[in-house]
Amino acid sequence: MSDEVLILLLAVALDLILGEPPNLLHPVVWMGRWIGWGEWHAPVSRPLGAFIYGLGIVLLGLYSVALLASLLSLMLKEIHTLTYLVGSAWLLKTSFAYRALVRAAADVREALCSGNLVEARRRLSWHLVSRDTSQLDASLVSAATIESVAENFSDGIVAPLFYFALFGLPGALAYRFANTADAMLGYHDTRHEYLGKFAAWLDDVLCWVPARIAAFLLLAAAALVRADVANGWRILWRDHARTASPNAGWPMSAMAGILGVKLEKVGHYRLGDGSAELDAHTIVRSLRIMRIASVVHVLWLVLGLQART
Repeated sequence: MSDEVLILLLAVALDLILGEPPNLLHPVVWMGRWIGWGEWHAPVSRPLGAFIYGLGIVLLGLYSVALLASLLSLMLKEIHTLTYLVGSAWLLKTSFAYRALVRAAADVREALCSGNLVEARRRLSWHLVSRDTSQLDASLVSAATIESVAENFSDGIVAPLFYFALFGLPGALAYRFANTADAMLGYHDTRHEYLGKFAAWLDDVLCWVPARIAAFLLLAAAALVRADVANGWRILWRDHARTASPNAGWPMSAMAGILGVKLEKVGHYRLGDGSAELDAHTIVRSLRIMRIASVVHVLWLVLGLQART
């Protein structure tokens, strides 16, 4: 078994057993602090200056993260093979967050099951979405949770492991930096319109292939549990371009079709045309599909990495 396969499997085990490390030890938190520091000092008065500054934040951050990951890998390998494998697995684990995603969606589901809509809205906005949730009814809270499960499966699980398979640990962590930069800077408001333009563009480029892989993985998972794969295909091809993002619509529309529901962000998009009720049980169904798709993804990467050696 190759070192890359062992690192991947150890990283998955660490995520399942331990979850997220404390903020003080989390590389993504430090990435966010760098981006936040850069944003605080950004010149936003002139569009060109803001764009160039934002470009610099992202490129310097990407280079630094990839370089540090490469140096750490070399240092760990010099110490001992076991140190290299465990240390690299821990660093890789910080680039994806399967257990955290499941727990966040489950927290919203529990609040809905208890009939506490206010708490469900709070948990949704705290853990999963940046939109205003204060006016969402239970159906829209469920829809937003399912959308987040599908999109975060793509961005937070499929993509970092995909880039690990291609470029090793530096690839996974560099991707995570780019995705974090987009999450912090990629807004269409006065301050961020030009400052975050490059970050948003780069994230779209990096997520282009993983988003489509994620959609097909969800369909594969649906086939394994005998869910409605045919409707998943139909809605995927019909609705994937309805979101503002060129990527988010792929896993979300596939999930909408598989579950036979309508996923709607009022005033922005509507995916699917199913009449099935959106409630806490639908969230459970989406998590089941996502879990199986995650297993398929890891197994596919293991086979690919092993065949490459």
